Amino acid sequence: MDARASEGGVAVEASVSGPPQTEPVARTVLPAAAAAGPAAVVLGGLSLSHLLNDMIQSLLPAIYPLLKQAYSLDFGQIGLLTLAFQLTASLLQPVVGLFTDRRPMPFSLATGMLLSLCGLLLLASAGSYGLLVLAACLVGLGSAIFHPEASRVARLASGGRYGLAQSVFQVGGNAGSAMGPLLAAFIVVPLGQGSVALFAVAALAGFVVLSLVGRWYRDRLASGVARGRKGGAGGRALPRSKVVATIAVLLVLIFSKYFYMASLSSYFTFYLIHRFGVSVQQSQLYLFVFLGAVAAGTVAGGPIGDRFGRKVVIWGSILGVLPFTLALPHANLFWTVVLTVPIGMILASAMPAILVYAQELLPGRVGLVGGLFFGFAFGMGGLGAAVLGELADHTSIEFVYGVCAFLPAVGLLAAFLPRLDPPQAA
Repeated sequence: MDARASEGGVAVEASVSGPPQTEPVARTVLPAAAAAGPAAVVLGGLSLSHLLNDMIQSLLPAIYPLLKQAYSLDFGQIGLLTLAFQLTASLLQPVVGLFTDRRPMPFSLATGMLLSLCGLLLLASAGSYGLLVLAACLVGLGSAIFHPEASRVARLASGGRYGLAQSVFQVGGNAGSAMGPLLAAFIVVPLGQGSVALFAVAALAGFVVLSLVGRWYRDRLASGVARGRKGGAGGRALPRSKVVATIAVLLVLIFSKYFYMASLSSYFTFYLIHRFGVSVQQSQLYLFVFLGAVAAGTVAGGPIGDRFGRKVVIWGSILGVLPFTLALPHANLFWTVVLTVPIGMILASAMPAILVYAQELLPGRVGLVGGLFFGFAFGMGGLGAAVLGELADHTSIEFVYGVCAFLPAVGLLAAFLPRLDPPQAA
């Protein structure tokens, strides 16, 4: 059957690519009518659990200044902490996604949250740099298990509005990431590293929510609604070589965006402290402004892609952000903070569009696409943090931001993306 009809719970076309086991008209009306309410609740639960998951993860970079002082770390060691977390997540996510495409695991979502909880508790009690690295790996492992299957469930609960569903799902993660600096500024910095354990309550809440989501997903699997397989990309098949080349271009776009994002999420606090002399707490608040803008951009990107097409959003995120990134290294404190708002919004708007665009290229492989793209994004963020940390140690943090300002220009490769069917048929 057509993957879009099966995974969204709504048939958006009358034709199907597999055996006609049921009448298309029945699939157009009954599943949507019966499942719209519960599916919306599930999508909200996924967004909430994504918020809790990424809030826990964001505590690690948010307390970097505290860890740097307590353990006498250099920028290279800070970068390796990020690398340990993000590479653990990035290398395993495509594997998890490929496996769950073949054997869906509804309760793997809750399992991932438990692993993040273990990493959180270890981070709170670690007494050495080695244990900090292990804690980062555990949190990364939790992410690797959570994201691919959560992305699949979000598509299943979308009702055919795939861009909107991805935005709702991803904005939970962005909001959680934005909360990390605030929590670090008002709780962890005053109370110390051990106070990280207080957030175990959030992990337990996420476990409960994801257990309920897993039960809904299990029931959908049992009913056969979630077992759609391969169909044409947007109703038209592209040659295999073209699909591979297009996926490669999309991954390069992810590289440019997340390498730049790593410069802000991992080192923006140090940049503000070193260049403008602000306090640690002030720097966390300014980082929250950027991360809040990322959340807002994620909300906007999906619906705009549904309405005008994924490629329009991707192009807009490239051409729109470059002037702001080029201006940032030359701005004073006020304008530095102001510029991070459009930078965060515009960069983040593309991720839902890129993910849904890739899902349309590889229908029936939602887990693989989610694992590959979320994993690659994590990996590029981790690699970027490590490389930029070493560069900052050998030059200066200001030099790093001057170089990174040109990274979004790599996104001009979007010119090679093929045009898919209009979003109404997506």
